[in-house]
Amino acid sequence: MFNVTPEKERALVERMARLGVRESDLEERFIRGAGPGGQKVNKTSAVVCLRHVPTGIEVRCGAERSQALNRFLARRRLCERLEARAEGAKSAAQQAREKIRRQKRRRSRRQKARMLDEKRAHAAKKRDRAPPDWRGE
Repeated sequence: MFNVTPEKERALVERMARLGVRESDLEERFIRGAGPGGQKVNKTSAVVCLRHVPTGIEVRCGAERSQALNRFLARRRLCERLEARAEGAKSAAQQAREKIRRQKRRRSRRQKARMLDEKRAHAAKKRDRAPPDWRGE
């Protein structure tokens, strides 16, 4: 059905059953892909848009050139989203995104000044530990 190994397909079906997702609850659309891959990608409708009607969650998958494989991956991604929603806790992917956002966030002037002062103090401490000939004396 999805052009994957029978074990993977069985695992997906079991996972969907455990989450209460039925094929009749899913709306599936196919759209043309874009980006690298040349004529094949631009001419065929390999990207899968999958919508779970009861929850309104929509997933889009165009990772592979094969429509069948994208259908499988979209269902798997939908299950991940439903599990994350059921847990209530933040998923690992969401935590990673927030961590990157925090790292990229710009520091306030006061924070930056404090950090630079600490760096200068640390450099002075290290300079004082060095032998006299290294200090330029």
